[in-house]
Amino acid sequence: MNASQHFPVSSNGTVESVLISAVFSFIFVAGTVGNSLVLAVVLRGGRASAKITSVFIVNLCAADLGFIVLCVPVQAAVYTLPEWRFGSLACRTAHFAVYLTMHASALTLTAVSLDRYLAIRYPLRAREMRTPRNALICIGVVWAVSLVLSSPYLSYYQQMDLDGTTVCIPAWDYQQRRAMDVCTFVFGYLIPVLVLSLTYARTIRYLWTSVDPVQDASECRRAKRRVTKMIIIVAVLFCLCWLPHHLVILCMWFGHFPLNHTTYVLRILSHLVAYTNSCLNPIVYALVSKHFRKGFRKVFGRVGKKRPVQRVHAAPPAQTVSLVEVGSSEGSNQSEGLGRARLWSRSSRKMMSSTFMTFNVT
Repeated sequence: MNASQHFPVSSNGTVESVLISAVFSFIFVAGTVGNSLVLAVVLRGGRASAKITSVFIVNLCAADLGFIVLCVPVQAAVYTLPEWRFGSLACRTAHFAVYLTMHASALTLTAVSLDRYLAIRYPLRAREMRTPRNALICIGVVWAVSLVLSSPYLSYYQQMDLDGTTVCIPAWDYQQRRAMDVCTFVFGYLIPVLVLSLTYARTIRYLWTSVDPVQDASECRRAKRRVTKMIIIVAVLFCLCWLPHHLVILCMWFGHFPLNHTTYVLRILSHLVAYTNSCLNPIVYALVSKHFRKGFRKVFGRVGKKRPVQRVHAAPPAQTVSLVEVGSSEGSNQSEGLGRARLWSRSSRKMMSSTFMTFNVT
């Protein structure tokens, strides 16, 4: 079944190939634009260094963007081209990038769930731990662990020649491949999902069952609920989108998964659903987080707001120049200018006092 994903059932140029290419192209454009906008809003808005959650969101967007740019075009070519045309190095690194970014996304969501739990359940203790420095260290650990878990895939796939056709297929034997796929499922999906479920269950229980009138009425507590709601939606989407992919792998090794056109279509659909997850996170940020919507208007509305400000400040220089000319004139002109200034100040004070008296009388 792993080898069959590199042998498209439909011939190149058919309706199925065009449809697959169109869907992958949509995922590529939507994921690239959406995650780029999120990065622009968070980084240009100055929130990445001030908010710990923003640091993790930037890392999650970077992983999704790398996944979209590096993996989706290659996978689209796999399903539409008659053979592998990208060379031996791309055969190994493309699949390595898939699992590297997948592990990074799963572990980042796990780290965010733990961060949310500490921030809400133990806010005083978490102040010392939840610092930008510790967040960056956590992100470094996430990528280091992801690199270790996905590094075997550098030798898992190799370019081969089968009956005159160049293909990129798994090169390991049956037992090694099954063990590797099971490890990927356990460390890249099962353990993160269990941690996410446990932490968010306890977080939700504390948010909605704890009785504290002062905190319940505070804006800080409402903000924590909104952020937690947004992160929970992102985590649930990750679990749902990647579930079909892992189920197909498990059925292939431990169940009944015959090699035919139907299972081939299921394999394609599982990939499409998994790749769509990288496009959904920006939509969740825009719909759930009002801070993101404000940041979007702030960042991309500056160009339109700068022009009216310049027009407002364009008129005063005429009076400023006249005052400077009066002050810079010679002896007689200078004394005359000072006298006029004094008369103007006296008359203005009289006008202000009369206006004030008129207001009082009225």
